[in-house]
Amino acid sequence: MHNEKIISGGSTHKMGKIIATASGKGGTGKTTTVAAVAACLASLECRTLAIDCDAGLRNLDLALGMQDFAVSDLGDVLSGRMTLDEAVSEHPKVRGLYFIAAPAYRMPEELAPDAMDELVRAAAESFDFVLLDAPAGIGSGFTLATRAADTVLIVTTPELPSCRDAARAAEVLSGGGNREIRLVVNRVPPRRRRDVEPLIDEVGLQLIGVVREDPHILRSVATGEPLVLRATDGAARDFLDIARRLRGDEIPI
Repeated sequence: MHNEKIISGGSTHKMGKIIATASGKGGTGKTTTVAAVAACLASLECRTLAIDCDAGLRNLDLALGMQDFAVSDLGDVLSGRMTLDEAVSEHPKVRGLYFIAAPAYRMPEELAPDAMDELVRAAAESFDFVLLDAPAGIGSGFTLATRAADTVLIVTTPELPSCRDAARAAEVLSGGGNREIRLVVNRVPPRRRRDVEPLIDEVGLQLIGVVREDPHILRSVATGEPLVLRATDGAARDFLDIARRLRGDEIPI
């Protein structure tokens, strides 16, 4: 359902955090990570907006279970056809979680970077967290989603090719702005948790979380139900710990 006047309400709370999530290559579970962390932040009573920036290849609506609720998209706002208020949809099951879909028939290079920055900063005036799901790789969509971010999470799996691609993404990001760049190692089999430290050295980023391989994730995606509603341990616990660290809690890794 649409949530009316959520932006224009005279809110006086401090600016929210803008967090982009990216990966050097596809298949790392980046979009699943965005959906899970966004739902966890909302469960922690943080007003959270998730924006799919993967124009033309959107999937965040499926990961959130909101494909039947988001009737507008990012392109509608950037083109001026809709206000941010009008385009945002609220999650039907997770209070405090909101979503804007990516355009289905436009490519990232067709979206205006300055308008995107303005939209994201406007959203941060009303939400505690704005999470941007960047396209995989380091093309124009990557730049569009990360340029206004305070923090960028780079998601990798525990394989060397994925880590090398993550390192390349981090290298590109390090050249612009004072943003914080943190690493999420995803889909880690229990027997390989001890092998994560060399991977962190390979990428060269500070770790914000290790997410174990968990069959609940696939079930969550298949049913369109956020992981935080399905489980309290395993990967659900790992994503919740990441959300709490983003909130500023001191949670040991």
